[in-house]
Amino acid sequence: MATVFLALGSNVGDSGANIRQAVELLKEKISDITEAPIYSSKAVGYTDQPDFLNTAVRGETELGPEELLEFVKSIEKRIGRIFRFRWGPREIDIDIIFYGDQLLASQRLTIPHPSFAQRDFVLRPICDIDPNWKDPASGRTCQELLDSLPDSELAILD
Repeated sequence: MATVFLALGSNVGDSGANIRQAVELLKEKISDITEAPIYSSKAVGYTDQPDFLNTAVRGETELGPEELLEFVKSIEKRIGRIFRFRWGPREIDIDIIFYGDQLLASQRLTIPHPSFAQRDFVLRPICDIDPNWKDPASGRTCQELLDSLPDSELAILD
């Protein structure tokens, strides 16, 4: 079994319901799920769109990294995600942030997620679950990464 951290976000439709449905569907292949609180955050990348709701979950899975990617993409599809454009609005987005302490870089999947360390809307929910979880690439804890973000990079709306 591998411990995984996933980040979830939504800004189309009933975002809260989309996230709750995604968490329920994740339970089909991920056990012992711990959920973080849901945060509201401004869009990053393409900013001319509604604010997002974001959270993170930790759980245990027997799926390998590529199988987990297929599984979360199937959940996005089941919830009705429509790909519009990169960083565009989405019904649900599920990103694999960590897969145990593995480092992986393939054409389809990079673990840890390549930009998680610059995103407070990913780091803060993970810190709510386990602030001492270490990024296997940098060796820094998630709390250290969150604390090091400059104010200009913060997207969570307090």
